[in-house]
Amino acid sequence: MKSVLVIGMGKFGKFLATKLQELDNDVMVIDKDEAIIEDIASRFANAQIGDCTNPDVLRALGVDEFDVCFVAFDENFQSSLEITSLLSEMGAKKIVSMASRETQAKFLLQVGASEVVYPEKDIAETLAVKYSSSNIFDYFPLTDEYSIVEIPILPEWAGKTIAKVDVRKNHNLNILAIKNNGELLPSPNPDYCFLPDDHIIVLGNQNEVLAIASKTEK
Repeated sequence: MKSVLVIGMGKFGKFLATKLQELDNDVMVIDKDEAIIEDIASRFANAQIGDCTNPDVLRALGVDEFDVCFVAFDENFQSSLEITSLLSEMGAKKIVSMASRETQAKFLLQVGASEVVYPEKDIAETLAVKYSSSNIFDYFPLTDEYSIVEIPILPEWAGKTIAKVDVRKNHNLNILAIKNNGELLPSPNPDYCFLPDDHIIVLGNQNEVLAIASKTEK
């Protein structure tokens, strides 16, 4: 469990804070809009009203005590930049700020962000890859080149073991898990024998994964 501060209760901030809390983290949320805080106060044990561009407000929160501080503004980049800078000056351990463009990310990193996320860009890229093939069932990008993807096995793999198919050698993919009818088998043994309806969750180069997925399309 981590102690987390989420600043900004727009759509992204609310979703983020809710999920963090579901994962049993100790979450404090804050927004300058009183109506927003009143609306969500019943869902969070610690919901504060305050303008975090004001140094006194941030100082009162004790930002250096949180494991992670998220600056989750949907639109107001100026406020995001100011708050990120203030958090850095006050010794926040880790600052994750939101951006919509690379130029914004550059400035956020310069003023002290530990990491910058692009929610809209990331979602768009994920959807683009996922729906480029009818046989990509889930997709999680790790870098510009490598991803974790759920795809069906090639028909000729059915009845053969993982060792026999040798996916790593022949396709440059690492099998993380086998999925069949909603059941997940993590870290399968090399002697596992593929079933016709198996999906594999693999880590590998995006182009290699798409090549496999294209071969399974009907």
